[in-house]
Amino acid sequence: MSESVHPHAPRVGTPEHFRWLHGIVKAVLVLNLLDAILTLLWVRAGLAREANVLIDELVNEHALAFFAVKLGLVGMGSWVLWRRRENPTAVVAIFIAFLVYYLILLYHLQYAATLVRSLF
Repeated sequence: MSESVHPHAPRVGTPEHFRWLHGIVKAVLVLNLLDAILTLLWVRAGLAREANVLIDELVNEHALAFFAVKLGLVGMGSWVLWRRRENPTAVVAIFIAFLVYYLILLYHLQYAATLVRSLF
């Protein structure tokens, strides 16, 4: 965003910070993909339900649409936040998205470990 639009808006970041932040955004996209794959696996195996009621039907009935919606929305959101990376609020939102998807991955791994333990 140019300074002429918001001359008093706080700006953050150096090129080094933005390289790190770009890696965090990439990690969010990868974690989202892993979440989509594992969610589809658990739901299709009858072991879980999709927590998001807005896309529950998609994961059950239309796997490709589920992937398109899930990856598309997170991808677009990440792109919007990246474009506003000099805004502190956007940076915080990127880190929150990373934290949320990291915790979701931990939940999937805990679920998988519990499933494996139940087999033995």
